[in-house]
Amino acid sequence: MLMTVPQVPHLRIGRFPRQTVRTPARQNRDMPHLLDHVSITVTDLDRSGAFYDAVLGALGVERLWRSEDRIRYGERGAPGETFVSIVKSVDTRAGGLGHWAFRAATTAQVDAFHAAGLAAGGTDDGPPGRRPSYHQHYYGAFLNDPDGNRVEAVCHEG
Repeated sequence: MLMTVPQVPHLRIGRFPRQTVRTPARQNRDMPHLLDHVSITVTDLDRSGAFYDAVLGALGVERLWRSEDRIRYGERGAPGETFVSIVKSVDTRAGGLGHWAFRAATTAQVDAFHAAGLAAGGTDDGPPGRRPSYHQHYYGAFLNDPDGNRVEAVCHEG
């Protein structure tokens, strides 16, 4: 079976300076939903659960359930939805520390995300504000969760 891969409207190459390569025109609204789920590894599920309850709650996302080794936000298999699992691991390096960007509807949500994360034990990795080097409307805030995963809230309509 031959599969076709949809064109991506832009690809970022290089880290500094940021360069954007444009591919054939395709509107963002036509983009397929690319992620089904994300698993973020943590060493202390209670501590990290409080952190993610706070930052995702600021974005209007609630915890759906918890088991002995994971917490889930979002519904598994829901059409057009992405779910996030916070997964307990003895060593977070096993899954690799990553950068996870969560979409916010408003700049106020980005601000609330950052404040909630700091109050819940996260550390600042970039205060809320415009990031014109990404694009003219990019408004984001960055935190490190209690295990060092870099998380971000971003509003593209800022």
